[in-house]
Amino acid sequence: MSNANLTPIRPPWPGTMTARERFLRQLNFQPVDRCYNMEFGYWDENFTEWKMFREHGITNNEEADRFFSFDPLPIIGGPTWMEPPFPNEIIEQRGEYNIIRNADGLLAEVPRDGHDTIPHYLKSSIVTPDDWKRCREERFRTGRKIDLAPLLAQHPRERDYPLGIWCGSMIGKIRDMLTFEGLCYAVYDYPEMVEDMVERCCVLVEEALDQLLPHFDFDFAAGWEDICFKNGPIVPVDFFEQVVAPRYARINRKLKQYGVKIWYMDCDGDVRPLLPSFLNNGINCLFPFEVMGCAHPGELLDQYPGQLRIMGGVDKIQLGSGRPAIRRYLESLVPYVERGGFIPFCDHRCPPNVPEEDYLYYLDLKREMFGLGSALYPEK
Repeated sequence: MSNANLTPIRPPWPGTMTARERFLRQLNFQPVDRCYNMEFGYWDENFTEWKMFREHGITNNEEADRFFSFDPLPIIGGPTWMEPPFPNEIIEQRGEYNIIRNADGLLAEVPRDGHDTIPHYLKSSIVTPDDWKRCREERFRTGRKIDLAPLLAQHPRERDYPLGIWCGSMIGKIRDMLTFEGLCYAVYDYPEMVEDMVERCCVLVEEALDQLLPHFDFDFAAGWEDICFKNGPIVPVDFFEQVVAPRYARINRKLKQYGVKIWYMDCDGDVRPLLPSFLNNGINCLFPFEVMGCAHPGELLDQYPGQLRIMGGVDKIQLGSGRPAIRRYLESLVPYVERGGFIPFCDHRCPPNVPEEDYLYYLDLKREMFGLGSALYPEK
């Protein structure tokens, strides 16, 4: 349940534009009153380890966004993945770990104490084409219907904030279902099976778009493809270009038909080998752009001026390295915020090793450098 009595610890940044106008202008390289103010969120541990969260009853990222008075960025979508999911259940207990089956059908080893960590995946429920055929018939049926009424009531056309449409995942969620290793093998052992998976994901997204796009004036699209690590993508680039990219092109045609021109993709790690395919097929924004696994955001913004946008790109390593490091890093972002097409925030969930006092310093420094009245955005 949301904390209805929450008292913000920081006021909203003042401005002369609506959040919607500001977001669209900033990501289209146009002058704005100030930078869009948002963050990506926090590790679960932050909500128990940071005193300010404990004392104010902040238990999740939605409450934290209101606690810091961030600019809103809601996204709506339809059922674009497995439905129904596999039931979450504990299969076995092994010492300090539980062996669970998760919603994607994976057997995973997770700590019994529940601390936040990447699970150790043991086995997928989908290995062979027969497994996939059975799963597709049971959990990936087409023809799903979206109840539009509550969404229309919640998000009127005449609104002052940006609204995004969810475009799902063409290959990242397949990675979740098969495991990292399983997808690497399947691309070579069962390429037709993997392509059929990608096609079904695309069809489900297309069905959702067909139901939603005519009824909302969307400002951006969003997707998720966690398929890169520090050495690049986990699937061959040629497979990505031949199998995944054409599905992006199909989705992009629908988005463009309704005037949606900004499409961000959440893909961690070194995305540079995939960037040409992204840009050529409608994905023109990276989110939240992990620096350590890729590069300083300025490197890519300089390489693709006027084409690429980035949301994120504030190195979490620097946030945990003290106030001088935080200031130096934010100063390195000034030219790119000034140019437009870049909204700076932590390049993933902020980890608990960042002292909360330094995090508040970072938020205040962002306002000083990028808010109304800063050198970038003088008072009007």
